[in-house]
Amino acid sequence: MADVVGLVAANRETRIVFLAQAYIQDSLFGSPMASWVLSECGIKPIPQIFPKPRTGFISNSTKNAATFPKNGFLHENNKFSDPKFTLCSVSFNGVSRNRKWVTKVSAPSRIAFLESNEEKEIVYGVNEEKEDIEFDYGSPPPFKLADIRAAIPKHCWVKDPWRSMSYVARDVAIVFGLALSAIYLNKWFIWPLYWVAQGTMFWALFVLGHDWRISHRTHHQNHGHVENDESWHPWNRSPGKTGSHFDPNSDLFVPNEKKNVITSTVCWTAMAALLVGLSFVIGPIELIKLYGVPYWGFVMWLDLVTYLHHHGHEDKLPWYRGKEWNYLRGGLTTLDRDYGWINNIHHDIGTHVIHHLFPQIPHYHLVEATNAAKPVLGKYYRDPKKSGPLPFYLIGDLIRSLKQDHYVSDTGDVVYYQTDPQLGGSVKSEE
Repeated sequence: MADVVGLVAANRETRIVFLAQAYIQDSLFGSPMASWVLSECGIKPIPQIFPKPRTGFISNSTKNAATFPKNGFLHENNKFSDPKFTLCSVSFNGVSRNRKWVTKVSAPSRIAFLESNEEKEIVYGVNEEKEDIEFDYGSPPPFKLADIRAAIPKHCWVKDPWRSMSYVARDVAIVFGLALSAIYLNKWFIWPLYWVAQGTMFWALFVLGHDWRISHRTHHQNHGHVENDESWHPWNRSPGKTGSHFDPNSDLFVPNEKKNVITSTVCWTAMAALLVGLSFVIGPIELIKLYGVPYWGFVMWLDLVTYLHHHGHEDKLPWYRGKEWNYLRGGLTTLDRDYGWINNIHHDIGTHVIHHLFPQIPHYHLVEATNAAKPVLGKYYRDPKKSGPLPFYLIGDLIRSLKQDHYVSDTGDVVYYQTDPQLGGSVKSEE
């Protein structure tokens, strides 16, 4: 021991290094050597402060459980293997007093054995979902409409008139081509194929121009509102809305829309007159085969797509009243759907969430805009099921929704579909 004391006093640099080594050894292994040497040199040892172990609830889940380092003073295993430390190595060359000491000390200036108690703030349902807590789609989103708009590339907002009209020309050409082909072939097995294809093309044409309609614009501006959504709103126990889309004085319209309603009614009447005239030229049966049956196919597409964009998800979709409703919350209750090969035919109308929030984005940019907005929307965006070439899976979603989604309560500002137990084959649901 006297040799050690002499060595410490002989060389100031070696003394400091050795003291550091001794103090670290004392901190890690509880040896009294460093404390004795420091006291002999007139230096008061730095008091050891051990961090207080955490207390409280520790989840059994490996996802949320904290991981504690197995330090020497916290674990039964006294073998210290923390990569933050490299223990000292001392070598002796010979046995005389002229000894060579080689000391290597690697230690951080501040040792933190335990993680900080500060918790990372998590917006559940947006960036990470808390385990065992069901996400509430009816809760106000933590982002604004401007945040979604900022995430969408600027070129997605640009309308190209020539490109837009090319889709109209394409659809019109296909419609006339299908009709001429059916007339020319005129086989019994051709007509059913024609009806399906032509009904789909009528629907595609409607998609290109449907945002021009007054009632549909009102639907976009008030979607998700139980009372104000004019064209698609849930049933409730109280009397529903009344009015006619052909009456300019209907309660469905505001006074400044009267002229537009009259124009629409005149155009509809002109089309009806044209069909009547054609029935005298080609005969009513041929008119039904060429136009009547495909028109009903179009109506089926219209009802199916519109319904499934607002119903049929595994999680109940909220509807709002009063101050709980706003444009963003209403638009977020819509659903995207995958239609397989039909996506391109009906101009990606399945990207319905962004279409509802920003109807000014042209359809040929909707897919890109949706992908750009997903990180902002988080859990408020429900990824659609992947479809095969044809979207037959939607039939199951439709049947399940028709059995369960019957009405909403007459009271409450955030309501969900309920099931009427009097309807056959239904299973009672909770609000």
